[in-house]
Amino acid sequence: MKKKNKAAAVENDGSMSLSGHLRELRNRIAVCVVVLVLGFFGCLSVAGRLVTMLTDLGTAYNYNYVYIAPQELLLVYFNLALIGAVVLTFPVMAYEAYAFCSPGLSRRERTSIAMALLAGTLFFAGGVAFARFISMPFMLRFLIGFTREVDVSASISIQQYVGFLMTVFVIFGVVFELPVVSVMLTSLGVLRAEWLSKGRRVVIVVIFVLAAIITPPDIVSQIMVAIPMIGLYELSILLSRLVMKAKKNKAEDEEEDDEDDEDEDE
Repeated sequence: MKKKNKAAAVENDGSMSLSGHLRELRNRIAVCVVVLVLGFFGCLSVAGRLVTMLTDLGTAYNYNYVYIAPQELLLVYFNLALIGAVVLTFPVMAYEAYAFCSPGLSRRERTSIAMALLAGTLFFAGGVAFARFISMPFMLRFLIGFTREVDVSASISIQQYVGFLMTVFVIFGVVFELPVVSVMLTSLGVLRAEWLSKGRRVVIVVIFVLAAIITPPDIVSQIMVAIPMIGLYELSILLSRLVMKAKKNKAEDEEEDDEDDEDEDE
């Protein structure tokens, strides 16, 4: 019976029928859900260690943590476990999505998507690492400095503190995706390297404004945030030029092949 169902899901020309596609999609979603659930409970078992790792960032600057509702710390554990599960499950989700779509893609498209997923993951991780080891210490040190001017102790809600850190990590992770997005848009013909180059001055001003907003108002932390962002923008221009050059060379090769075919026909 199973063999008949499997055969019915495949058309005469070898392509999969609609019911076959839906069945495959259901199976791949089921795999993602199972891995997500397992990842959630796995991360929940070490949620206390994750909270300790995050609170150690502020402990070095005399932050004290409290929770002001009975369920607050438990909710922090659940939130961290869910975030950790998504992070751990992302490679599986990316693979399942890629495997589902790959039969309908050309070899070049499959390679491009795989490279984009890999590069996007690496750049996002780089942004999170930059926020963790460079930006966050400056932010926490600056913010705790206000307690020196008034007689107030820093007793921070653990839920607000963890939410603040997660927000900053996501912001920097997304910002570091700029080169990957630039390459993808250039490949699709939506973006050109010349446009990025001409807008360099405006973008640099915008970058410093954003750095002033998301960092403490001291010149050192602003520069440490702005310089990597400018570097990412310059990298985006370089990669965009390389993509455009590759597309131009490919177009020239195709034109030469067409001319050769016409000469042979004559």
